[in-house]
Amino acid sequence: MSNISLPKHAGLVEKCWHYAFVLICSVVFLFLIAPILVIIPLSFNAEPYFTFNESMLAFDSNAYSTRWYEDFWSTEIWRQSIVNSFIIAFWSTLMAVTLGTLAALGLSRSEMPCKGLVMGLLISPMIVPLVITAAGIFFFYASVGDFIPLTGTYLGVIIAHTVLGTPFVVITVTATLSGFDNSLTRAGAMCGADPTRVFFKVVLPLILPGVISGALFAFVTSFDEVVVVLFIASVEQQTIPRQMWAGIREQISPTILAVATILVCISILLLTTVELLRRRAERLRGMLPG
Repeated sequence: MSNISLPKHAGLVEKCWHYAFVLICSVVFLFLIAPILVIIPLSFNAEPYFTFNESMLAFDSNAYSTRWYEDFWSTEIWRQSIVNSFIIAFWSTLMAVTLGTLAALGLSRSEMPCKGLVMGLLISPMIVPLVITAAGIFFFYASVGDFIPLTGTYLGVIIAHTVLGTPFVVITVTATLSGFDNSLTRAGAMCGADPTRVFFKVVLPLILPGVISGALFAFVTSFDEVVVVLFIASVEQQTIPRQMWAGIREQISPTILAVATILVCISILLLTTVELLRRRAERLRGMLPG
């Protein structure tokens, strides 16, 4: 990496600045990721503590155990919470992808009026503090509760998470459409295809990396969200983050660390997928060599 970053004619001062910069970036990165890295070995602690004991520091095999992962899988409330998280995240992601993609397609059209205002409204859930959004959703649900019961229901949680996930889809799909060649849609229309067929056969395959990236961000947002769930969900909609919150308040157990490690692994897998899709999109647009 240093050979690419530094030219061969770099002097001593330039080299010193370069390595100092690399060192500072490494320290900052380690500082940010250290709390996550500490969780992983602690989740294998054989004792019910949140700290490293002498046996663990000595790498004694008896000090490590998978008992907290077994406890997570054998406890009904933990199993139900992860099922709830996947159900809510799946349906909210599906709705966010549909609404966000349609909104991005509308915003990409030149004749769309008030683009800035509409875009600002669509991405406002990312800007407004989450607790304010959660409170607003709660009062809105309460006001329509006589007609449509949303508080304490799966539908209510899914709609709320859709609101939080849609901005990510709008941003990623809009960015993908910024390099889209509109002459392809006109060519499809000239070949006799109707707008629906043009979308599914021409537009969607080309913007699919952006759609999937937005879907992954929306899924992660829903899967990790806890504030809105605290406001509007009941016991039946207990999700993983809410159960972890309740576990910290009521009974501190290293099972929480095991669940946190699983969530970290899921997040890494999803972010890796996003990066692969981003590179694929750049190759398709000719920004990277194949």
